[in-house]
Amino acid sequence: MVWTLSDVERAVRAGWGADTCAPEDLPKWSTRNPARGQCGVTALVLHDLLGGDLLRGEVRVGGEQVDYHWWNLLGGGVEVDLTREQFAADEIVGAGVVIVRGPLSRMHEQYALLHERVLAGLEVPVSPRAEP
Repeated sequence: MVWTLSDVERAVRAGWGADTCAPEDLPKWSTRNPARGQCGVTALVLHDLLGGDLLRGEVRVGGEQVDYHWWNLLGGGVEVDLTREQFAADEIVGAGVVIVRGPLSRMHEQYALLHERVLAGLEVPVSPRAEP
């Protein structure tokens, strides 16, 4: 099956919800800012579908690190970040560092839900819960 990046983006964005949000970001998540708290699981699902590398950058407010942001680096140096708009003007995302994907240490349920929803949105038969 062949998809465009637009197809993948549409399926990812349709899959986001409060139930796929990072727990620490739930107070800031809303339907007006559905990308909030979705970066980790989104980067993993894109990695599943498109390969490439995972990038992680520090999020700073007033010069102080407050969080991390995750996105993807595809072949040819193309960066794909479907959740960058989640940040307020005072939240500054630093340069990305390549992170080697390891076992998922948290957010298993959020990842599995988004993974299933994206595959369904791309009309890929969904098998039992995927593991990262």
